[in-house]
Amino acid sequence: MPAISNILEKGKSLPLIRKLVEPVPFVPVVRLNGVIGAAARFRSGLSLEAVAPLLEKAFSFKDASAVALIINSPGGAATQSGLMYKRIRDLAEEKEKKVYAFAEDVTASGGYMLALAADEIYVHEASMVGSIGVVSGGFGFPKAMEKIGVERRLYTAGESKAMLDPFSPEKEDDVERIKVLQAEIHEYFKSLVRERRGDKLKEARKKLFSGDIWVGKQAVRAGLVDEVGDIRTVLRRDFGDKVKLRVVEPPKRFFSRPGAFLGQAAMDLPDNALSAVEERALWSRFGL
Repeated sequence: MPAISNILEKGKSLPLIRKLVEPVPFVPVVRLNGVIGAAARFRSGLSLEAVAPLLEKAFSFKDASAVALIINSPGGAATQSGLMYKRIRDLAEEKEKKVYAFAEDVTASGGYMLALAADEIYVHEASMVGSIGVVSGGFGFPKAMEKIGVERRLYTAGESKAMLDPFSPEKEDDVERIKVLQAEIHEYFKSLVRERRGDKLKEARKKLFSGDIWVGKQAVRAGLVDEVGDIRTVLRRDFGDKVKLRVVEPPKRFFSRPGAFLGQAAMDLPDNALSAVEERALWSRFGL
């Protein structure tokens, strides 16, 4: 590379010098895609364990202009949502980085909780946002067991240990207890929304916290998100046309013992099938 003094002598100066010494702005991008919860053998899951290394790497770039999150999630486990939210906020404050969130198809329930960790939230016109509530569900099989002549034998120490057991008749006290637990989690969720969105919230709080869904511009008008916009357009607007997006991806995994893996997969098949049904149910709430 020629010395800068030579460049100056040849009259090629300022534009080329700037190109040589001025860093190109870039923004690390982390994709948060899928149902929130522990991963199964054939199903990825968003959890702190899975996402933490990506977040740590994204926030480790000292010269990064900001950090961007692309979110496509119908929600899932409340605790994992809260843990990931906190890790994003902790890193943002520690590294003094602005965080952008971009919603894709769905950013709802726990997915919206992740978006709240951002300083600005953007959506597509067709993005579904919100679902600020708590849901739990299951199945009851006591009549089916009677029909096939199976007797349930369950022994516990602690009167609430078998609460909502699917093979026993539903008890009113159990239902009331689960509602109390849901109310606590709901209040935690609402407190995050009030803290992060504050005066931006336009819709009546009762409506916002009802578990309802808003689409694109509706979410903007309600104050749940900031604007309609895509990642490329928004970051170019804020950091210039030359800004680069650097996607932070997990390392690729290779199977060292295919036979052992397939054997374990066969044993895990019932659990994975049930997990797939639950995951499908979460996405189907949004027509996906």
